[in-house]
Formats: sequence, structure tokens, C-alpha cells
Amino acid sequence: MRELGRLFATKMGLKKLTEHESGIFSIDQVYRSLDSYVANDLSRIPSSDLSAVYAYEDGALKTFRKAKSKGIKCIYDLPIAYWETKHQLITEEKERLPAWTQTLGGIQDSTEKLNRKEEELRLADVIIGPGSFVMDSLPAWAKKKRKIISPFGSPQTQANIINFDIEKERPLRVLFVGSMGQRKGLADLFEAMHQLTDQNIELIILGSPLAPMEFYREEYPKFIHKETRPHAEVLKLMRSCDVFCLPSIVEGRALVMQEAMSQGLPIIITPNTGGADLVAERETGFLIPIRSPEAIAEKLVWFSENRDRIPKMGRKAQKVSQKYTWEKYGDKISNDLIEYLNNE
Repeated sequence: MRELGRLFATKMGLKKLTEHESGIFSIDQVYRSLDSYVANDLSRIPSSDLSAVYAYEDGALKTFRKAKSKGIKCIYDLPIAYWETKHQLITEEKERLPAWTQTLGGIQDSTEKLNRKEEELRLADVIIGPGSFVMDSLPAWAKKKRKIISPFGSPQTQANIINFDIEKERPLRVLFVGSMGQRKGLADLFEAMHQLTDQNIELIILGSPLAPMEFYREEYPKFIHKETRPHAEVLKLMRSCDVFCLPSIVEGRALVMQEAMSQGLPIIITPNTGGADLVAERETGFLIPIRSPEAIAEKLVWFSENRDRIPKMGRKAQKVSQKYTWEKYGDKISNDLIEYLNNE
């Protein structure tokens, strides 16, 4: 019922009801409600009927406490970098780029919520994450816990629906997809575009603004904004572009990277996107440091000057993306958990 209330309140613009943590239909209250429900359910189930519980960050505490009291293993799914790492990176961004602070949510959590996150992690026997960046973000005391890394899946796309030919006369089309904030490195991408005054390159942004549109136009007026749309239309837009760029500061593993690759786009990403394993330099794209507009600009110039290499890179990017499937994602987790539980 809380989730239905959250969906209704969001649709109707009733922001007070979904206000962070305090709103009766906030995502925090939805998670806590579900956590309480599962914990109560555990009380009615004989311990001999269960070997483990599986829960996500922010919705695991009561469930894990009850499971521990019954001798049941706790499996914790952490889809984004641990909060201490995230907070450190976001705080540094607020100091580095004060004008972009309005786009940098994610560190307004109460002390109570942060304490819950820490206790959830302490109670966990197994931690599941989508990539090495998430696991590397764990505090030292948690790194000896059993960990399972399973990358997310990609859309499975037929190569014959993609036109790999590049029209050399038109501008190179660089695509950014995501919420329009500095957590995803948009300020650095804008600054890189400012450095490309003599290049025939255009920037397409698909995402929801986190600040008034006037703010973004003041930062870089020439970008082309596309409204959010159904997934099939997002993939179609990707196929009309040439290069995908996501210079994120902190993620878990951004799904849009593999989506773009599945549509034949080479990528420019940071290690903090969680997708370092997707990059073979000059074959599927480039891996660049965070906070480096200069590196972004350098790679965009390279693509602009080497357009004839983009089709081959796009084919390789698509081929690599197809190695990651949702079936493999699920199989990796289930097989590793079965092995772990059978050996306990």
C-alpha cells in the first residue's frame, strides 16, 4: 500500500508525501515497511525451512536482525558504492564545483539512516554487487566478508538493425544519458565541450534536469536536450549517435553504458561508472580519470579525427556488450550462493 501511495503521490506532484525519509510515502518508508513485513514473516517460519534471506541496502536491517536471531544467513545486495565513499566523493564535488551543488543529492541522509546502513553491512554474511568499484568502496572492516560480483545484463540486439556507417559531413554526435547532475560528471563534459571550439561535434543530453534548464544553458548553451522516453525509444536514439560519454563521479554500474554499446556506440567512461571491464582501449572506447575535462576533450577530438575507426569500434562494443546477459547475472549469483550455503 505504501508503494501504491508513493506512485500516486509522485504522479500527482504531492512532494510533501514523498519527502526524503520523513514523507509517509517516501521510498525510505516503503523500504522500512517492507523490511518490517519480511522480519515479521520470518518469525512465523521455522528456522529449519530457511537457509538465508536476501535483502537490499536500506531495506534489510530488521530482516537481518531477525535472521541472525534464528541462525539464518544474511545476503546483502549493494547496487551502488558504499555510502562513505559516495559521501566523500560528493562532498569533494560540492567544494570543487559549488555552482553544481543543486544537482548533487545523495548526502542528505540522516545519521539514523547512515547508522542503519552500517549495521546492515555488519550483519551481512555475503555482499553482492555489480562490479569491482562497489566492492572497492567497502570499508576495511567489511572487505573480508564473502563477496559476489555479477555485472548487470545488456539489451540483446541484432547487429543488422544498426547502421554502423558514419556520415563524415555532419557533426560527430556525442550522447550523454542520465540525470543531469555532477554525480554523473555532466559539468566536466560541459567543460570539455567548451574546449572543442574548432571541432565539428554536437552534444545530445537525454535525461531529467535536476536544476532549472536556464542553469544548464548558462553552463553550456549549445547542447541538444532530449526528454525521457520509453526504453525502446532510448535505444533508437542511441543508434542515431556516434559516441557515448559518461564521466561519472560515483555509480554502482550504470546500465546505460552497456545499453549504448549494445546499439553500436563506443564509450568514454570513468572507472567510477563501475564499467572499467567494458573498455578495451581504442577497441571499445576509452577509460578516463574522474574530474578531467581535458581527458574527455582529448578523446572526443580523437573520435572526431578518426571517424573511419568508429564503425569497427562500434561493432566490437556491441560484441562485448552481448557477453553480459541477465541470465548470466542471475546464474552467477544463484550458483555462487548455492556453493556458499552448501559449504556452510
